[in-house]
Amino acid sequence: MTSLSIAPADIQRERTLLRRRRLAVLAGGWSAERPIALKSGRAVAAALRRWALPHVFIDVSPNIDRDLRRHRVNLAFLTTHGSFGEDGRLQGLLDLRGVAYTGSGVRASALAMHKPTAKTIFENAGLAVPPGRAVDARALPADPARGVPGPWVVKPASQGSAVGVELVDRASDLARAVRRVARWEREVLIERRVTGTEVTVGVLGETALPVVEIIPRHAFYDYHSKYAPGGSRHVVPARIPAASARAAQAAAVAAHRALGCRHVSRVDFIVDRRGRPWLLEVNTLPGLTDVSLLPDAARAAGLDFDGLVLRLLALARRDGPMGVLRHKGQYAS
Repeated sequence: MTSLSIAPADIQRERTLLRRRRLAVLAGGWSAERPIALKSGRAVAAALRRWALPHVFIDVSPNIDRDLRRHRVNLAFLTTHGSFGEDGRLQGLLDLRGVAYTGSGVRASALAMHKPTAKTIFENAGLAVPPGRAVDARALPADPARGVPGPWVVKPASQGSAVGVELVDRASDLARAVRRVARWEREVLIERRVTGTEVTVGVLGETALPVVEIIPRHAFYDYHSKYAPGGSRHVVPARIPAASARAAQAAAVAAHRALGCRHVSRVDFIVDRRGRPWLLEVNTLPGLTDVSLLPDAARAAGLDFDGLVLRLLALARRDGPMGVLRHKGQYAS
Protein backbone atom coordinates (compact mmCIF):
# COMPACT_ATOMS: atom_id res chain seq x y z
CA MET A 1 0.00 0.00 0.00
CA THR A 2 1.04 3.64 -0.42
CA SER A 3 2.99 5.06 2.52
CA LEU A 4 0.89 7.13 4.93
CA SER A 5 3.83 9.24 6.09
CA ILE A 6 3.09 12.97 6.38
CA ALA A 7 4.99 15.52 4.28
CA PRO A 8 7.06 18.02 6.33
CA ALA A 9 5.09 20.99 4.95
CA ASP A 10 1.81 19.37 6.01
CA ILE A 11 3.21 18.68 9.47
CA GLN A 12 4.18 22.32 9.95
CA ARG A 13 0.81 23.56 8.70
CA GLU A 14 -1.10 21.19 10.99
CA ARG A 15 0.95 22.11 14.04
CA THR A 16 0.26 25.79 13.36
CA LEU A 17 -3.48 25.17 13.09
CA LEU A 18 -3.58 22.95 16.19
CA ARG A 19 -1.76 25.53 18.32
CA ARG A 20 -4.79 27.78 17.86
CA ARG A 21 -7.02 25.21 19.58
CA ARG A 22 -7.61 24.55 23.26
CA LEU A 23 -6.61 20.93 23.15
CA ALA A 24 -7.25 18.24 25.76
CA VAL A 25 -6.43 14.57 26.07
CA LEU A 26 -9.43 12.84 27.65
CA ALA A 27 -8.33 9.58 29.26
CA GLY A 28 -9.20 7.23 32.10
CA GLY A 29 -12.88 7.14 32.96
CA TRP A 30 -14.43 4.54 35.25
CA SER A 31 -14.92 1.45 33.10
CA ALA A 32 -13.09 -1.85 33.59
CA GLU A 33 -10.67 -0.59 30.92
CA ARG A 34 -9.60 2.49 32.90
CA PRO A 35 -5.93 1.44 33.37
CA ILE A 36 -5.47 0.98 29.63
CA ALA A 37 -7.32 4.21 28.84
CA LEU A 38 -4.93 6.09 31.13
CA LYS A 39 -1.92 4.40 29.57
CA SER A 40 -3.13 5.26 26.06
CA GLY A 41 -3.78 8.85 27.15
CA ARG A 42 -0.29 9.24 28.59
CA ALA A 43 1.24 7.93 25.36
CA VAL A 44 -0.78 10.46 23.35
CA ALA A 45 0.16 13.29 25.73
CA ALA A 46 3.84 12.38 25.31
CA ALA A 47 3.44 12.58 21.52
CA LEU A 48 1.81 16.02 21.85
CA ARG A 49 4.76 17.20 23.95
CA ARG A 50 7.13 15.99 21.25
CA TRP A 51 5.07 17.99 18.72
CA ALA A 52 5.25 20.99 21.12
CA LEU A 53 1.45 21.22 21.12
CA PRO A 54 -0.01 22.81 24.28
CA HIS A 55 -2.70 20.66 25.89
CA VAL A 56 -4.32 19.64 29.16
CA PHE A 57 -4.66 16.07 30.38
CA ILE A 58 -8.09 15.31 31.85
CA ASP A 59 -8.80 12.11 33.75
CA VAL A 60 -12.48 11.69 32.88
CA SER A 61 -14.70 11.65 35.97
CA PRO A 62 -18.33 12.52 36.75
CA ASN A 63 -17.04 16.13 36.78
CA ILE A 64 -16.06 16.02 33.11
CA ASP A 65 -18.56 18.71 32.06
CA ARG A 66 -17.12 21.10 34.64
CA ASP A 67 -13.56 20.25 33.53
CA LEU A 68 -14.35 20.91 29.86
CA ARG A 69 -15.80 24.33 30.70
CA ARG A 70 -13.00 25.22 33.13
CA HIS A 71 -10.31 24.53 30.53
CA ARG A 72 -12.43 25.94 27.66
CA VAL A 73 -11.64 22.84 25.60
CA ASN A 74 -12.63 22.95 21.92
CA LEU A 75 -10.67 19.95 20.59
CA ALA A 76 -10.31 16.61 22.41
CA PHE A 77 -8.23 13.52 21.77
CA LEU A 78 -10.17 10.58 23.23
CA THR A 79 -8.52 7.53 24.78
CA THR A 80 -11.52 6.59 26.91
CA HIS A 81 -12.06 2.87 26.37
CA GLY A 82 -15.18 1.06 27.55
CA SER A 83 -18.47 2.24 29.02
CA PHE A 84 -19.25 5.98 29.06
CA GLY A 85 -16.08 6.90 27.15
CA GLU A 86 -16.61 4.70 24.10
CA ASP A 87 -20.35 4.01 24.02
CA GLY A 88 -21.57 7.40 22.80
CA ARG A 89 -22.30 9.10 26.12
CA LEU A 90 -19.08 11.11 26.34
CA GLN A 91 -19.39 11.85 22.63
CA GLY A 92 -22.89 13.20 23.23
CA LEU A 93 -21.64 15.53 25.95
CA LEU A 94 -18.87 16.82 23.69
CA ASP A 95 -21.40 17.43 20.93
CA LEU A 96 -23.60 19.43 23.28
CA ARG A 97 -20.58 21.47 24.34
CA GLY A 98 -19.46 22.09 20.74
CA VAL A 99 -16.15 20.28 21.24
CA ALA A 100 -14.53 18.56 18.25
CA TYR A 101 -13.03 15.16 19.08
CA THR A 102 -11.20 12.19 17.62
CA GLY A 103 -13.11 9.05 16.75
CA SER A 104 -16.68 8.18 15.94
CA GLY A 105 -19.80 10.10 16.89
CA VAL A 106 -22.63 9.13 19.21
CA ARG A 107 -24.50 6.79 16.90
CA ALA A 108 -21.54 4.76 15.62
CA SER A 109 -20.01 4.54 19.09
CA ALA A 110 -23.23 3.24 20.63
CA LEU A 111 -23.84 0.74 17.83
CA ALA A 112 -20.31 -0.65 17.92
CA MET A 113 -20.30 -1.00 21.71
CA HIS A 114 -23.48 -3.10 21.76
CA LYS A 115 -22.24 -6.32 20.16
CA PRO A 116 -25.65 -7.89 19.33
CA THR A 117 -26.79 -4.75 17.49
CA ALA A 118 -23.49 -4.39 15.66
CA LYS A 119 -23.70 -8.06 14.66
CA THR A 120 -27.12 -7.49 13.06
CA ILE A 121 -25.78 -4.48 11.15
CA PHE A 122 -22.83 -6.50 9.85
CA GLU A 123 -25.11 -9.33 8.75
CA ASN A 124 -27.36 -6.87 6.93
CA ALA A 125 -24.27 -5.50 5.17
CA GLY A 126 -23.44 -9.00 3.91
CA LEU A 127 -20.41 -9.50 6.15
CA ALA A 128 -19.50 -12.92 7.56
CA VAL A 129 -20.05 -13.08 11.33
CA PRO A 130 -20.13 -16.17 13.57
CA PRO A 131 -23.65 -17.41 14.42
CA GLY A 132 -24.78 -16.12 17.79
CA ARG A 133 -27.64 -14.99 19.99
CA ALA A 134 -28.11 -12.63 22.90
CA VAL A 135 -29.73 -13.89 26.11
CA ASP A 136 -30.95 -12.29 29.32
CA ALA A 137 -29.02 -13.93 32.15
CA ARG A 138 -31.89 -13.30 34.57
CA ALA A 139 -34.38 -15.15 32.37
CA LEU A 140 -32.13 -17.84 30.92
CA PRO A 141 -33.84 -20.22 28.47
CA ALA A 142 -33.50 -23.99 28.94
CA ASP A 143 -31.24 -24.14 25.87
CA PRO A 144 -29.20 -20.91 25.97
CA ALA A 145 -27.38 -21.64 22.71
CA ARG A 146 -30.43 -22.71 20.70
CA GLY A 147 -29.52 -22.53 17.01
CA VAL A 148 -25.86 -21.73 17.71
CA PRO A 149 -23.51 -24.70 17.17
CA GLY A 150 -20.65 -25.21 19.62
CA PRO A 151 -18.02 -24.75 20.81
CA TRP A 152 -18.91 -21.29 22.07
CA VAL A 153 -17.59 -17.91 23.15
CA VAL A 154 -19.67 -16.27 25.90
CA LYS A 155 -19.20 -12.52 26.35
CA PRO A 156 -20.90 -9.48 27.89
CA ALA A 157 -22.96 -7.61 25.30
CA SER A 158 -21.25 -4.25 25.85
CA GLN A 159 -17.74 -4.69 27.25
CA GLY A 160 -14.43 -4.27 25.45
CA SER A 161 -10.88 -5.61 25.81
CA ALA A 162 -12.17 -9.19 26.16
CA VAL A 163 -13.47 -8.29 29.64
CA GLY A 164 -15.55 -11.16 31.04
CA VAL A 165 -15.13 -13.43 28.00
CA GLU A 166 -15.30 -17.21 28.55
CA LEU A 167 -14.70 -20.18 26.23
CA VAL A 168 -17.14 -23.09 26.56
CA ASP A 169 -16.81 -26.55 25.00
CA ARG A 170 -19.72 -28.45 26.56
CA ALA A 171 -23.40 -27.52 26.41
CA SER A 172 -23.77 -28.58 30.04
CA ASP A 173 -21.37 -25.78 31.05
CA LEU A 174 -23.10 -22.99 29.14
CA ALA A 175 -25.62 -21.86 31.76
CA ARG A 176 -22.92 -21.54 34.43
CA ALA A 177 -20.69 -19.61 32.04
CA VAL A 178 -23.54 -17.23 31.19
CA ARG A 179 -24.17 -16.55 34.88
CA ARG A 180 -20.48 -15.83 35.48
CA VAL A 181 -20.33 -13.46 32.51
CA ALA A 182 -23.52 -11.77 33.76
CA ARG A 183 -21.53 -10.39 36.68
CA TRP A 184 -20.44 -7.76 34.17
CA GLU A 185 -23.88 -7.10 32.69
CA ARG A 186 -27.25 -8.77 32.38
CA GLU A 187 -27.26 -9.18 28.59
CA VAL A 188 -24.87 -11.87 27.35
CA LEU A 189 -23.87 -12.83 23.80
CA ILE A 190 -23.30 -16.50 22.93
CA GLU A 191 -21.39 -17.07 19.68
CA ARG A 192 -19.98 -20.04 17.85
CA ARG A 193 -16.24 -20.15 18.44
CA VAL A 194 -14.40 -19.95 15.13
CA THR A 195 -10.91 -21.42 15.20
CA GLY A 196 -8.07 -20.16 13.07
CA THR A 197 -5.68 -17.23 12.88
CA GLU A 198 -6.60 -14.15 14.88
CA VAL A 199 -6.00 -10.93 12.95
CA THR A 200 -7.00 -7.30 13.14
CA VAL A 201 -7.31 -4.52 10.58
CA GLY A 202 -7.02 -0.85 11.43
CA VAL A 203 -8.99 1.66 9.38
CA LEU A 204 -7.58 5.19 9.25
CA GLY A 205 -9.89 7.67 7.58
CA GLU A 206 -11.37 5.12 5.22
CA THR A 207 -8.10 3.38 4.37
CA ALA A 208 -7.41 -0.15 5.58
CA LEU A 209 -4.01 -0.55 7.22
CA PRO A 210 -1.86 -3.69 6.87
CA VAL A 211 -3.33 -6.80 8.51
CA VAL A 212 -1.81 -7.64 11.90
CA GLU A 213 -1.64 -11.25 13.11
CA ILE A 214 -2.08 -11.77 16.84
CA ILE A 215 -0.32 -14.65 18.58
CA PRO A 216 -1.50 -14.69 22.23
CA ARG A 217 0.36 -16.55 24.96
CA HIS A 218 -2.92 -17.89 26.31
CA ALA A 219 -5.86 -19.78 24.81
CA PHE A 220 -7.29 -16.61 23.33
CA TYR A 221 -6.57 -12.90 23.12
CA ASP A 222 -7.78 -12.02 26.62
CA TYR A 223 -7.22 -8.85 28.67
CA HIS A 224 -3.79 -10.05 29.87
CA SER A 225 -2.69 -10.96 26.34
CA LYS A 226 -3.77 -7.55 25.06
CA TYR A 227 -2.02 -5.36 27.60
CA ALA A 228 0.66 -7.21 29.58
CA PRO A 229 4.20 -6.93 28.21
CA GLY A 230 4.90 -10.19 26.38
CA GLY A 231 1.23 -11.17 26.56
CA SER A 232 1.08 -11.55 22.80
CA ARG A 233 3.16 -11.24 19.67
CA HIS A 234 2.12 -9.16 16.65
CA VAL A 235 3.18 -10.12 13.13
CA VAL A 236 2.84 -7.54 10.35
CA PRO A 237 1.90 -8.37 7.68
CA ALA A 238 -0.16 -11.31 8.92
CA ARG A 239 0.92 -14.76 7.71
CA ILE A 240 -2.31 -15.49 5.84
CA PRO A 241 -3.01 -15.89 2.11
CA ALA A 242 -2.96 -12.62 0.17
CA ALA A 243 -6.59 -13.15 -0.85
CA SER A 244 -7.59 -13.53 2.82
CA ALA A 245 -5.74 -10.33 3.74
CA ARG A 246 -7.50 -8.40 0.97
CA ALA A 247 -10.86 -9.84 2.05
CA ALA A 248 -10.24 -8.83 5.69
CA GLN A 249 -9.25 -5.30 4.67
CA ALA A 250 -12.34 -4.93 2.47
CA ALA A 251 -14.58 -6.27 5.25
CA ALA A 252 -12.98 -3.90 7.78
CA VAL A 253 -13.74 -0.85 5.65
CA ALA A 254 -17.27 -2.16 4.98
CA ALA A 255 -17.89 -2.66 8.72
CA HIS A 256 -16.47 0.80 9.50
CA ARG A 257 -18.88 2.33 6.97
CA ALA A 258 -21.87 0.18 8.00
CA LEU A 259 -21.66 1.51 11.56
CA GLY A 260 -20.98 5.06 10.40
CA CYS A 261 -17.53 5.25 12.01
CA ARG A 262 -15.15 8.09 11.32
CA HIS A 263 -11.43 8.83 11.72
CA VAL A 264 -10.32 5.44 13.02
CA SER A 265 -11.44 1.97 14.00
CA ARG A 266 -9.89 -1.43 14.53
CA VAL A 267 -11.75 -4.48 13.26
CA ASP A 268 -11.05 -7.95 14.69
CA PHE A 269 -11.33 -11.19 12.71
CA ILE A 270 -10.63 -14.90 12.87
CA VAL A 271 -9.39 -16.34 9.57
CA ASP A 272 -10.52 -19.97 9.40
CA ARG A 273 -8.68 -22.91 7.84
CA ARG A 274 -10.25 -22.18 4.47
CA GLY A 275 -8.92 -18.64 4.54
CA ARG A 276 -12.26 -16.96 5.22
CA PRO A 277 -12.22 -13.98 7.61
CA TRP A 278 -15.02 -13.95 10.21
CA LEU A 279 -15.76 -10.52 11.66
CA LEU A 280 -15.81 -10.44 15.47
CA GLU A 281 -16.17 -6.79 16.45
CA VAL A 282 -15.29 -3.18 15.70
CA ASN A 283 -13.38 -1.04 18.21
CA THR A 284 -14.12 2.66 17.72
CA LEU A 285 -11.36 3.89 20.07
CA PRO A 286 -8.48 1.42 19.64
CA GLY A 287 -5.77 1.23 22.27
CA LEU A 288 -2.71 3.43 21.84
CA THR A 289 -0.30 1.89 24.33
CA ASP A 290 3.18 0.57 23.59
CA VAL A 291 1.72 -2.94 23.13
CA SER A 292 -1.37 -1.90 21.12
CA LEU A 293 -2.22 -3.15 17.65
CA LEU A 294 -3.18 0.02 15.79
CA PRO A 295 0.23 1.71 16.18
CA ASP A 296 1.91 -1.45 14.85
CA ALA A 297 -0.34 -1.41 11.77
CA ALA A 298 0.22 2.31 11.18
CA ARG A 299 3.97 1.87 11.52
CA ALA A 300 3.89 -0.84 8.84
CA ALA A 301 2.15 1.69 6.58
CA GLY A 302 4.90 4.28 7.12
CA LEU A 303 3.23 6.27 9.91
CA ASP A 304 5.00 6.32 13.28
CA PHE A 305 3.16 6.83 16.58
CA ASP A 306 3.60 10.59 16.66
CA GLY A 307 2.43 10.82 13.06
CA LEU A 308 -0.64 8.72 13.89
CA VAL A 309 -1.56 11.06 16.75
CA LEU A 310 -1.13 14.11 14.51
CA ARG A 311 -3.16 12.52 11.71
CA LEU A 312 -6.07 11.75 14.06
CA LEU A 313 -6.06 15.28 15.46
CA ALA A 314 -6.00 16.68 11.93
CA LEU A 315 -9.09 14.63 11.05
CA ALA A 316 -10.92 15.88 14.15
CA ARG A 317 -9.91 19.49 13.53
CA ARG A 318 -11.02 19.27 9.90
CA ASP A 319 -14.42 17.77 10.77
CA GLY A 320 -15.07 20.17 13.64
CA PRO A 321 -17.74 19.69 16.31
CA MET A 322 -20.50 17.22 15.47
CA GLY A 323 -23.14 19.28 17.27
CA VAL A 324 -26.77 18.37 17.86
CA LEU A 325 -27.97 19.66 14.52
CA ARG A 326 -25.52 17.48 12.62
CA HIS A 327 -26.69 14.48 14.65
CA LYS A 328 -30.29 15.21 13.70
CA GLY A 329 -29.23 14.91 10.07
CA GLN A 330 -28.02 11.35 10.67
CA TYR A 331 -31.55 10.28 11.47
CA ALA A 332 -33.35 12.22 8.76
CA SER A 333 -35.11 10.10 6.16
